[in-house]
Formats: sequence, C-alpha cells, structure tokens
Amino acid sequence: MSVSTLNTENKIVAFTGHRSYRGAADEQLRDIIVRLYERGARTFRVGMAEGFDIHAAEAVIALMEHHADIILEAHIPWPEFSRHFDTEVRMRYEQILRKVTITRYVSRYYAPDIFYRRNDMLVEGADVLVAWCQSKRSGTGYTVGRAKRLGCEVINLYEAGLFDTITHAF
Repeated sequence: MSVSTLNTENKIVAFTGHRSYRGAADEQLRDIIVRLYERGARTFRVGMAEGFDIHAAEAVIALMEHHADIILEAHIPWPEFSRHFDTEVRMRYEQILRKVTITRYVSRYYAPDIFYRRNDMLVEGADVLVAWCQSKRSGTGYTVGRAKRLGCEVINLYEAGLFDTITHAF
C-alpha cells in the first residue's frame, strides 16, 4: 500500500508477548509500529505486563513524540498489578502510565481469570495483533488464537519471516 492510498480510519493495534522477552526484536517492533501508523493505525493497546508489553508501550510512546494523534491504551488487570515487579520494571511501568492516553482496569481486584479477561479486552475490536509468541500453551498463545478467531491480522515477531506480513495489514 502506498502512502497516497492510506486508509484514514482509526485502526487499532494490540500487543501481546511473553514476560521473558528482553528486547530481541526491538528494532523490528519499532519499524512495524511506524509502518502500521503509516497505514492508518492510531490506537495502540498494551497489557502492561513485564517483558514484551513494556517494550511495545515504550516504542509507541517514542512514536507519540512525533505524532499527537496516537492513542495509547493501557489495559491493566487490576490497580495493584505492578506491586511485584522489580524496581527497574516498576519504574518503566510508571513512566509509561504517565504518558498513556487511556487507562482501563479489568477489575478492582485480582481474580483467577483476570489475565484472560484482559487479553480478551486487548483483541476485541483490534485490526492487528503484534505478538512475541514462542509457545501456544501460554497466555500469549491464548491471545494469538483468540485474535485469529476474531479475524484479527496477527504478526508474530518471534517467527522468522512473518515480519513481512505487515504488507497485508489493513
């Protein structure tokens, strides 16, 4: 899709990935966010978990510095969610929260199904899911499967070769 044929609708991008992510695809993540923005994405949703979510939120915030029309939604399981993060991750989390456009909490308190409910919130109505998915047997795997069932385009940065699928988004 060329720049002249951009869709001006507000497209929604969600992110999901493993807590063990340590920046292996940060350059590709930043590139994909820019390319999605160029194709009409304006709303970006993150689940605010340690690992991939934090990296994705920081990449979106970097783009927000150049584009005031970006909406960053933080979908947080419950208000005390970050209590067990280590100091560095908690500091990054709090810096992100100061810059998000919208903060949504799944619940006021922890519940056994809260992460599934948060992940459902992320993908419902999304056009694209950008993932770092190493295992189908995980919350990230659940979210990828749910997004596919909802007809959402899925870009898994973990799998070699799928980075180019961005040309099919939107």
